[in-house]
Amino acid sequence: MAATDKPEGQKGAISATLWILVYMGVSSMMLIVNKLAIYLIKAPSTILLAQLSSTALAVKLGSFMGVIALDEISKAHLKPFSIVAAAFLSTIFCNIKTLQYANVETFIVFRACTPLALCVLDYIFLGRQLPNQRSVLCLLGLFGGALGYVYSDKSFEVKGYFWVCVWFLVFLFDMIFLKHAADTVPVKSNWTRVFYSNMLPCFPLLFLGVGTNEAEAIVWSLKGGLILVLSCVMGLAMSYVSWKARSLISSTAFSIVGNCCKLLTIVVNCLIWDHHASSTGIACLCICLFAAYFYQQAPMREDTSAKKTMIDDPESLALEQRSRKK
Repeated sequence: MAATDKPEGQKGAISATLWILVYMGVSSMMLIVNKLAIYLIKAPSTILLAQLSSTALAVKLGSFMGVIALDEISKAHLKPFSIVAAAFLSTIFCNIKTLQYANVETFIVFRACTPLALCVLDYIFLGRQLPNQRSVLCLLGLFGGALGYVYSDKSFEVKGYFWVCVWFLVFLFDMIFLKHAADTVPVKSNWTRVFYSNMLPCFPLLFLGVGTNEAEAIVWSLKGGLILVLSCVMGLAMSYVSWKARSLISSTAFSIVGNCCKLLTIVVNCLIWDHHASSTGIACLCICLFAAYFYQQAPMREDTSAKKTMIDDPESLALEQRSRKK
């Protein structure tokens, strides 16, 4: 669907495709597992803290055992990854709050609309062209499907839609800045990104859980505990593969890949959950995902590509500087 940002021949293309497929599988199942965990435990902040802290501890333990390469904690990494952590924490927290108050399809359809805004942000901040005619038709399909779904949603909840709108805005910043961090912050391995993005959000999340008195609402059970453990394991996998895929493709392409895998989420959700949309809502949702799938990523603008080439190639940059002096 979209070429990688850093093509490395046929081998690199195959590797990128495999990482994207793994991301699609993990992402589609993570949404269902989170929904089950929230339903059984009734404490989204606690679930999120368990996922983040267990991932950070697992990465640190792997580094201590010499299994994985991890950068030492430094100011050079703390500054950009603090912003990454804030965006990451805000996005996931709003995600969980959305799942607490609205059904899965409501979240998915808003997720499918993110390319509408991301294509504009790509043009403004990342130097890409505006969408072509085919992509404009896909964007109109996304918008129409979303309107149709909201109209058919009998389980309309104002609080749920408030949280999903908050998530939408935070998600846009998250997509743009995390792609920037993946491309510009030097690290030994992808595990460094995983460690910082999971470790740093734990501190504010502790205070958030205490401030909301969520501990009083927690419902513990054997089934809930097993689902929580499963969500932590999947959280580790999700964090790694999402950073890996994000580093290989553009932010808009990354968002669209995530939209495509939601069809599998809908199938699983309809099989195991009784709180899903009507047949009309499902049809509108499929229109959204169909349009998102056929959205064509806009290429880089010529002026931006030229600048990037000069930055990557010192000789080209030197020639440009000499020509300006003349």
